Amino acid sequence: MTAPVFLVEEDALTGVFPGTVFPLDGPEGRHAVSVRRLRVGEEIGLTDGQGAGAFGTVAAVEGKDHLDVAVTSVRSEPLPEPRITVVQALPKGDRGELAVETMTETGVDAVVPWAASRCITQWKGDRGLKALGKWRATAREAGKQSRRLRFPTVSEPMTTRQVAGLLADAAFAAVLHEEGHSAPLATAPLPATGDIVLVVGPEGGVSPEELAAFAEAGAQPYRLGASVLRTSTAGTAATALLLGRTGRWS
Repeated sequence: MTAPVFLVEEDALTGVFPGTVFPLDGPEGRHAVSVRRLRVGEEIGLTDGQGAGAFGTVAAVEGKDHLDVAVTSVRSEPLPEPRITVVQALPKGDRGELAVETMTETGVDAVVPWAASRCITQWKGDRGLKALGKWRATAREAGKQSRRLRFPTVSEPMTTRQVAGLLADAAFAAVLHEEGHSAPLATAPLPATGDIVLVVGPEGGVSPEELAAFAEAGAQPYRLGASVLRTSTAGTAATALLLGRTGRWS
């Protein structure tokens, strides 16, 4: 098994090099010591979630929430090309967190919560803030679990008008839609660079008005295959397809 990865503050790894002893404390240190029960000599990874990583072994453990990492190697992960963003309509219950978790593990670069007209779930007030916090925490934990050095961003929720603006600026824009006239995403012409933005609709589907707004912004409907996936799994399947087709999984 590869070394577990723990999140450090942004820019905390600046100036870290092989031979550095890096202190890990706070919540991440507590998780490493008290939950993962890492001991001296065990391998460990650190990342700031922005593409910087440091790897080494545990040099010392102090108390229940502090350990020192003897860094043996560092790595920097470049910005991905092309960048993949999934606009995810708000699903029911905890399916949104499931979608964020599996898309993060697969390799999505950004997730945009979308309050589609047919969404049963609506984010309002404190409930919306709490839900957004859960999505962001899920992306963070899934990023660590999957040993990513660059975690996906989870933006503020967008309206249909805002999503249309995002699609208009993309190098390739698509809406997952199961109707028979939709072209297969597996054969769509994809750019080598820039932003790929994919819209995943809610359980009730994307409304005709939304489809029209997105088409005006340059996003055409595409389908994944013969079967219809849930909104919580469609983004993950599409992300995997795009990562394979763009060569990012090569």
